[in-house]
Amino acid sequence: MAITMTEAAQLHVARNLSARQKGIGVRLGVKTTGCSGLSYLLEFVDEALKEDRVFDVGTIKVFVDPKSLLFLDGTELDYVKEGINEGFEFKNPNVKNECGCGESFHV
Repeated sequence: MAITMTEAAQLHVARNLSARQKGIGVRLGVKTTGCSGLSYLLEFVDEALKEDRVFDVGTIKVFVDPKSLLFLDGTELDYVKEGINEGFEFKNPNVKNECGCGESFHV
């Protein structure tokens, strides 16, 4: 099982962790919501949970809870800039369908 990040995503997270002046990495997870059933959760981690699975991606630690990992295994996290828009993009090989707005997915 693996979670990966592009260099752009790693740099963006590293800059934000540095600006926060605290934190040990980011948490990637899923939550039940949206029109397709699941959406991604991405937040800073200040303290690891006992059940977390930790992935070292370059200098970044990515924390994933066991339930979310079932839906996220093989996911690559990217940070993209297109014109004036920028944000994280999730390349998840497990996704079967996405809603029209791109906010939720189904596995």
